[in-house]
Amino acid sequence: MSRARTTRIALAVAAASALALTTAACGGGGDKKDDSSGSPPASSTATSAAGSGVTLPDLHGQKIEVAAVWTGPEQQNFQKVLDAFDKLTGAKSTFVPTGDSQSTFLGTKIEGGAPPDVAFLAQNGVLHQFADKGWLKPLGPQAQAQLSKNFSPGWQKLGAWKGKQYGVYAKVSNKSMIWYNAAAFQNAGATVPKTWADFLKTAETVFESGTPPVSIGGADGWTLTDWFENIYLSQAGPDNYDKLAAHQIKWTDPTVKTALTTLGQLFGKKDLIAGGTSGALAADFPKSVTTVFTGNPPGAAMVYEADFVSAFISANTKAKVGTDAKEFPFPAVGTGKPPVVSGGDVGVALKDSKGAQALLTYIASTDAAKIWAQGGGYLSANKSLDLSAYPDDVQRDIAKSLIASGDDFRFDMSDQAPAAFGGTKGQGEWKDLQDFLTKPGDVAGAQAKLEADAAKAYGS
Repeated sequence: MSRARTTRIALAVAAASALALTTAACGGGGDKKDDSSGSPPASSTATSAAGSGVTLPDLHGQKIEVAAVWTGPEQQNFQKVLDAFDKLTGAKSTFVPTGDSQSTFLGTKIEGGAPPDVAFLAQNGVLHQFADKGWLKPLGPQAQAQLSKNFSPGWQKLGAWKGKQYGVYAKVSNKSMIWYNAAAFQNAGATVPKTWADFLKTAETVFESGTPPVSIGGADGWTLTDWFENIYLSQAGPDNYDKLAAHQIKWTDPTVKTALTTLGQLFGKKDLIAGGTSGALAADFPKSVTTVFTGNPPGAAMVYEADFVSAFISANTKAKVGTDAKEFPFPAVGTGKPPVVSGGDVGVALKDSKGAQALLTYIASTDAAKIWAQGGGYLSANKSLDLSAYPDDVQRDIAKSLIASGDDFRFDMSDQAPAAFGGTKGQGEWKDLQDFLTKPGDVAGAQAKLEADAAKAYGS
């Protein structure tokens, strides 16, 4: 999310994935046993950190290919996890970036008989589609034991499909956050808003001070889906959110009209957007973040996105998270409650190999989560992870809130959709909301296009 999404991330988060899968049968590569020469006897083991309770096999001589959408700091932080795994097991892991069109990339690999051992899927809907095609291998007993020990039932359920546990939500995100430049707020005399109406007033106050209020990464369509989802969840409520996510209600529904109209209150005021509409459409996710935290005055005062923004701030600007760069929860809309939208990347096995299962076992452990958390820009759903692993108070507070919420959250809507609708660059919801950013007054037109694309992707 990636979204992965750095994407869909970027939980970027992720970062975001894409699906343009053919209906051709699987080439069978994903079903091959790992027969790497030099594999040690099955009884050989390598124990992870003392007291962790996770035991890993000796994998000397085995190569493991791992695919995910992560780039930049996200990839660098994950590489530290792979390095630790390789040191413990003797395996040689290789990271392969998938790009935003993740499911297309992986589908081609699988059908060509050369899938990676493990993939981190930025879309929950892709897990379902891959499982239905027989492309995923269920978790083995060791990985399942770590998952059951360290993750709440809600996160376990998200990694399961039709009665089988396939995945581990290794990297998750709180996607209901707005980051702001503390100096820009102070200069404007702006206050942290708690409602959508107050948010718009705060944006006007910042504009009057001479700083563009809001930076939007519209070049990456997944960021726009996140804007919509937070507004829709708060305004329409969780029941309607679940129905729209499953396409049980149409995108032409009045609740969607209301949410798009609300979003248009921001998108339709070019003075409130850094660079106006054209600037927003030209800015990708990283640029939308660095714009807020570089320059004096900065290019904008606020940017919406998930907790993983902190890693980009730390890696690409001189701003200090918690001091120069602060955050506040996405504001409540209308009479609704503040939204809690989460995303994440789920690790799955595409090969029936000892190495794949060992890596997923490690990923589900507190050992891997601790290494990952220390690098920043990471949030774990692992309830056994000590919060001291996070590098600053901001991240600790975000993690504490996530764990405290238990299963009381809603997963990113576009990530639940077929990727042809919710995760493909240049089409579906991504493209439709980019078009809406261009013409925010055409709510009916946006609804019609969203419904037509959703109906095609869902097959109904």
